[in-house]
Amino acid sequence: MVKIERIAVNVFEHPTRLIRDSHGHAHASRDAPGKARLAMLRVVTEDGTEGYSFGAPEVIRSYVIDGFVRKDLVGQSAFDRERLWRALADRQRGSAGQLTDRALSLVEQALWDWAGRKLGLPVHKLIGGFRDKVRAYGSTMCGDEQPGGLSSPEDFARFAEKLVARGYKGIKLHTWMPPIPGAPDPKRDVQACAAVREAVGPDIALMLDGYHWYSRTDALYIGRELEKLDFAWFEEPMEEESIDSYIWLASQLALPILGPESLGGRFLSRAAWVKQGACDILRAGAPGNGGIGPCLKSAHLAESFGMNCEIHGNGAANLNVIGAIRNCDWYERGLLHPFVDYDEVPAYLKSLTDPMDKEGFVGMPTRPGLGEDIDFGYIEAATVERY
Repeated sequence: MVKIERIAVNVFEHPTRLIRDSHGHAHASRDAPGKARLAMLRVVTEDGTEGYSFGAPEVIRSYVIDGFVRKDLVGQSAFDRERLWRALADRQRGSAGQLTDRALSLVEQALWDWAGRKLGLPVHKLIGGFRDKVRAYGSTMCGDEQPGGLSSPEDFARFAEKLVARGYKGIKLHTWMPPIPGAPDPKRDVQACAAVREAVGPDIALMLDGYHWYSRTDALYIGRELEKLDFAWFEEPMEEESIDSYIWLASQLALPILGPESLGGRFLSRAAWVKQGACDILRAGAPGNGGIGPCLKSAHLAESFGMNCEIHGNGAANLNVIGAIRNCDWYERGLLHPFVDYDEVPAYLKSLTDPMDKEGFVGMPTRPGLGEDIDFGYIEAATVERY
């Protein structure tokens, strides 16, 4: 047994062009990069081996680390991921909402990273490797009002052409969302989808992430228009707490419905969606669904019903999950915007975690652990808080 000796967090600053509107949606800025804060969680064992994960500082603030994580992890075997995850999950009910699934995920990711580094293997090989590469789709930021950005259907079409030229064989649109004036606007969203289809032709897979809390009738209208445009799926058009709305929508459309994305409940709620026919493709992701282990449970659940489970979001944890499962066709690479060069290496890494070749494939990580090439010197110099 290799015991966990210490849990530590570095909160550090790094340059970014990403900005958030009042509803939390991501946009890009033409201006000089601003600064953002990121937290690195560090799990250290008695033999000196360390494991790492990155997330929002608010998710693993000192109260969460002191009140829950250290109490359950310090002194325990770092190999007992499932037992430690369950101990934390059992604490959620009494945490008054403080101990979130995203916090659980960051702890569990760091434990997986530790195990991979300890054993000298990438995490996807520890889980049980299935593939060495995966197709990537370009996932856009949501629509904006910036000239040259994503302010019109024509902007989306021009940007889609650039993404295809880069090598992407699939593109997912996030159109205009509140607080953009007039959003949501189903007709404008359909116009953007039609403009992109015309620009890229019939051989590029297209998807729409609604994320608008549309009414049933608006979602049905959009879905029928997307069928005409031969879209690959329609994602999160309505509030996901209403499973009946999704059962109704899925029964009306031949277009595959993908979900749930943001609904809580991890694999438990996803089991209900599969059983009740609320989706045709399941959705899960390590950061939002409690970790790599819970994400795998959702993927295996879907596989047992002959369904795909498309993994939500980019990053090392999700890429390792995709490397270990069969029933996922795509890796979500983004968020992308005309003002952002996604292929630029973040300041806190020495190389990209998910480089994409000219054919549109992303290779699985080859470094031990989650595979991130961390620049520890940069993080140490840029640290503004530690606990």
